[in-house]
Amino acid sequence: MRAPTASYPRVRVQGDGRQVVSQAGSVLLVETVRKTGLDQAISTALAPWRTPRAVYDPGKILLDIALAVALGGDCLADIGMLRAEPAVFGPVASDPTVSRLIDTLAPSGGKALQAIRAARAEVRQCAWKLADRKAPDADGTVTVDLDGVLVIAHSDKEGAAPTWKRTYGHHPLMGFVDHGPGGTGEPMAAMLRPGNAGSNTAADHITAAQLTLAQLPKKYRRGRRTLIRTDSAGGTHDFVTWLAQRGRWLSYLVGMVTIEAIHQHVLKVPASAWTPAVEADSEIRDGAWVAELTGDVLDGWPKGMRLIVRKEPPHPGAQLRLTGADGMRLTCLATNTAGRPIGELELRHRLRARAEDRIRAVGLRNLPLHRTAQNRIWLEIVQIALDLLAWMPMLALTGKAKLWEPRRLRLRLFTAAGQLVTTGRRRILRLARHWPWTSHITAALERLTQLPNPG
Repeated sequence: MRAPTASYPRVRVQGDGRQVVSQAGSVLLVETVRKTGLDQAISTALAPWRTPRAVYDPGKILLDIALAVALGGDCLADIGMLRAEPAVFGPVASDPTVSRLIDTLAPSGGKALQAIRAARAEVRQCAWKLADRKAPDADGTVTVDLDGVLVIAHSDKEGAAPTWKRTYGHHPLMGFVDHGPGGTGEPMAAMLRPGNAGSNTAADHITAAQLTLAQLPKKYRRGRRTLIRTDSAGGTHDFVTWLAQRGRWLSYLVGMVTIEAIHQHVLKVPASAWTPAVEADSEIRDGAWVAELTGDVLDGWPKGMRLIVRKEPPHPGAQLRLTGADGMRLTCLATNTAGRPIGELELRHRLRARAEDRIRAVGLRNLPLHRTAQNRIWLEIVQIALDLLAWMPMLALTGKAKLWEPRRLRLRLFTAAGQLVTTGRRRILRLARHWPWTSHITAALERLTQLPNPG
């Protein structure tokens, strides 16, 4: 009987390769930085924190950390993979230099955070202008999603506390701009909060909304063209009143807790008032119905607010709540959008789930630093990384590749290997011809090259 052969070929490994570049596909992110002018904006913003004899630019250091996070890193030391490829990323600071910069920015009393945020807002307008019809405001409106996320702490860190899910860590509140079905999501704001921070704290939602609006172009910082979406944590009197305040006039779609008063009104809704809920492809959502509540249930709320409720059977494995009706689970939302069918509005609110796919996409598996001020800087770095992971597909990718999540971008594009060839004064990075997605990388780089340079 013939012995079976090995499943994989045996290769001899030597650690003396030269001119080989790992993570060669990350040139897509580097070129995105160059075309949007992010490097110049961050360097200018952090210029006050550069010492006279410093070798490394603080803006370049911060941006290098963000690139490492975008490539899969989750701590400051992961900047080492950039340091190993100076041909692609240039000179990269040492680990002690990186730590000293974070320690310098952290106690600045929020001035460093304001500088970084102002630079991001400036570059965001440039990125959206470059994207043209692919930008999230191409239709003249912007949709903002506010949502919280739990970040587990595996050691005793400043601000860590027991969470509502009986874990231990932090409870940041984040804001994202939705790119719609043809794109991903783009971070706007991240508030670092202790783990025991309330989910429905109106003051925190107002602050997160203010930070988010400050990231948008000025024409979207007030008015109906900007839609704010939240889950039921945002359905508080104070937050809804703030959104609808005269002079702000923002549109909103916020979830509402199904309290007893709402439950009693639902029981009185006649069968003829219920209409089928719909899916994104305009098909009817099986077993789901929507209706609009009126009357004294709206007393005390801002003028023009509409209350919409959906009922549907519980999903497999889910338990029916006490606020259910006739074996159906109830979900309620509030909006000030008029003139649209309630089925369309309910679907629009349900699509906010796309934001949850972005929150844990990169850099938030844990908060790697000890002090709260340091981790606030880390959250800004994570947002820069997410900015790049949103802008690069928006500017350079097409088709299904534009919808790839960060982990898939890293697996298929960024991890591609290459060979660095120097001819005369030119350096050429040759990607592996047999890599299945090399054509995606080269085509994306060609699109980025054709974009105008900043300034």
